[in-house]
Amino acid sequence: MTPSAPQPSNDDAIARWNDIPRTALDAMGPDGDFAKRHLINPVLLRMLGDVRESRILDAGSGTGYLSRLLAARGARVTAVEPTGTMYAYACEQEAAQPRGVTYVRADITQLPPLEGEFDAVVCSMVLSTVPDWKPALRACADALRPGGQLIFTVNHPAFEQLLAPWRTHGAYRLTRYLEEYEIPQTHAPDYHRPLSAYLKELPPLGLHFTELAEPGLPPAVAEEAAPATPGIESYVHLTNFVVVAARKALRD
Repeated sequence: MTPSAPQPSNDDAIARWNDIPRTALDAMGPDGDFAKRHLINPVLLRMLGDVRESRILDAGSGTGYLSRLLAARGARVTAVEPTGTMYAYACEQEAAQPRGVTYVRADITQLPPLEGEFDAVVCSMVLSTVPDWKPALRACADALRPGGQLIFTVNHPAFEQLLAPWRTHGAYRLTRYLEEYEIPQTHAPDYHRPLSAYLKELPPLGLHFTELAEPGLPPAVAEEAAPATPGIESYVHLTNFVVVAARKALRD
């Protein structure tokens, strides 16, 4: 029997994301990439509601685009990012156009003291990139005040890598769902886990589930994007992302 490959560590994942080229960061718009602009951001911002004067933790902030969006809406944002490349990029953006975001370089599985509890924690497109992800979810829960809201987004595990099979077959094909496995990507891998793997961790952390959204692409947006992105109509019929909201229990 061939021994299984060793599980990558979180440090391995951080190192691989740290090698992302500057051109990839510059390609991000002020609202993130296409999927974030049209599918993730509208749902996430709706779930957060009015964020004026709210203390928000952006856990795994990447380039800082979401931190800047939230700060522009009046939130007091602390952004934590482990990779030096993306942390430095976000700091550059803050220096060029200050928005009052506090950037911290740290592993989100081991958050440093951050001066009090947060009204909301957002962890967008992060957990599915972390090999040992449960400590990250626990750290997000611990950072919340009682009654505070956690919102996380991941690739929908039932519809990952949607475009390739749609372009080939005109439909989506899935052969492995209940297993956990690595998905090779351009810069660093994602990790497939069934949706239940994430949801069942919420109650032990004192979080009660409040909403799950599976955003679809508006047909008009798909039609406009189709010449540059064949198969984009698949995002109208199927969802590629899931957005989960939960609240921390109040203290007795």
